[in-house]
Amino acid sequence: MEILKQILMVFLGSYLIGSIPTGYIVVKLFTGQDIRTVGSGSTGATNVKRVMGKKWFFAVMILDAIKGALPVVLTVIFATVLKDIGLLPVIAAVSVILGHSKSLFLNFTGGKSVASGVGTLLALNWQAGLTVAAVWAVVTWVSKYVSLGSIVALTLAPILMWILNAPIAYIIYALIAAIYVVYLHRENIKRLKEGTENKVRE
Repeated sequence: MEILKQILMVFLGSYLIGSIPTGYIVVKLFTGQDIRTVGSGSTGATNVKRVMGKKWFFAVMILDAIKGALPVVLTVIFATVLKDIGLLPVIAAVSVILGHSKSLFLNFTGGKSVASGVGTLLALNWQAGLTVAAVWAVVTWVSKYVSLGSIVALTLAPILMWILNAPIAYIIYALIAAIYVVYLHRENIKRLKEGTENKVRE
């Protein structure tokens, strides 16, 4: 019973934290616009940049990463069951990125979970998380495509977790997160192939 209670608490708490629509709130607060009616319709940092510029791109990205890390860190500190296999932190991680992409407060719309996903990776294994963030930065800078940087970086996550001898639950989570992020970027992938994807800078 205690196991089920903690699993439910972690899932609901993490999902609700993930559902906090950071990009939507920032844009609405400072411009009055609904970010979902702009550009890609995503609430993520890349779409925020289209409305408010580079400074707010980084601000929202950092806030989303913190949002992703927070439930995982809290679960690691306070959870008392299933600690040996690391399952509850993974449930927290899955729930928070689900909340970010399917926000309860925005009729189950949201962002593409890249920054929040990197935040969860940092919380689970900081070496893997920092490497993913570095790969994202390099690929994005060289290619000028945020979407390509996101896809490449998150795809490497399960490999990095395996190399770093992370718990099997973390490796499986990183694989699921990579597949989910690639799925959320399916339209971006199509535009990349067609050469019509928006660049982060010209």
